[in-house]
Amino acid sequence: MPKAVLTGGGTAGHVMLNLALIPHLRARGIDVAYIGSRDGLERRLLAAAAADVPYYAVSTGKLRRYFDWQNFKDPFRVAAGVVEAARLLGRLRPDVVFSKGGFVAVPVVLAARLRGLPVVAHESDLTPGLANRIALPFVREVLVTFPETKARLRHPRVRLVGGVVREALLDGRREEGRRLCGFSSPEDRARPGRAKPVLLVTGGSLGARKLNEALRARLDDFLARYAIIHLTGEQGYDPSLRRPGYCQFAFAREELPHLFAAADLAVSRAGANTIFELAALGIPMLLVPLSRAQSRGDQIENARSFERRGLARVLPDEAVTPEALLQAVTALEAESEAIRRRLLEARDGLIARPEAVADVIAAYAGGTSPD
Repeated sequence: MPKAVLTGGGTAGHVMLNLALIPHLRARGIDVAYIGSRDGLERRLLAAAAADVPYYAVSTGKLRRYFDWQNFKDPFRVAAGVVEAARLLGRLRPDVVFSKGGFVAVPVVLAARLRGLPVVAHESDLTPGLANRIALPFVREVLVTFPETKARLRHPRVRLVGGVVREALLDGRREEGRRLCGFSSPEDRARPGRAKPVLLVTGGSLGARKLNEALRARLDDFLARYAIIHLTGEQGYDPSLRRPGYCQFAFAREELPHLFAAADLAVSRAGANTIFELAALGIPMLLVPLSRAQSRGDQIENARSFERRGLARVLPDEAVTPEALLQAVTALEAESEAIRRRLLEARDGLIARPEAVADVIAAYAGGTSPD
């Protein structure tokens, strides 16, 4: 039986595609194993979603863009991880390695190259992350999400697949999402003054402190206009904050498809996975990308790409205040129908299903390069 090793981690965005691929690879007769870090989020997410997939841990080093004393130790950790991953790959004998990126993927990709194994990498953001840039020379093929990336990336095999969205996310039920939050039912929309638009606020799997604080500073004003689903991240969850029409989750798993289905509008950071998920559901979004002081600027590029096409509005992180956030959401609501229409019209060219990626991996697992 052909075998594929999946790797990637650090944030949920580096894991969710791998989880979505597992049933599709198995349906193609491919055995699957996962290599990640010893204590990373990927280990917990895999255990929750596919506990029967073997998980193997290797040493990793965090790839920082700032000074830290740990930077002097991390090259040795990465080197140890390469040795450990090479031993694992020798034992597992996969036919292909698929990398979703993140610092944990670097030693696995390097080890795969040493073993002569084909590596397929996936880049969600418009500009490649540091881990994927390091791994790029050792990768057989790169799958990308944005057309701009294909034009910029210097690699002999770059394939545009679009934003890959988990199928389960498309199966959410609006009524169930509203029920989970204690909001009025959709039928109440026909009764003036009863049902408010539902605003989803999310900072990704790690949350967004600045968004959380800006929203809560004017929470009464927001609640006068919207019912709010707030995905706070574990550090932002406040169990003491309870208001009618305000529903918060530290981290949503099984509930997430229903919460997204319930949303009429969204405020989000501009990580590629989240914005393509919102786009697939036709949810008008206000994107608040991390600033260049906080990141490598990838979210700014993602947000600009959507803004240029009229698929989202953008509020720079530096401009976020409680008042500016309220004004920007109000402006989004006024333009929401036009944005929703553009999202639906663009969806076929924007969104891919996991099968598209699974087909590429399966071709390499079978010993051939896909067309």
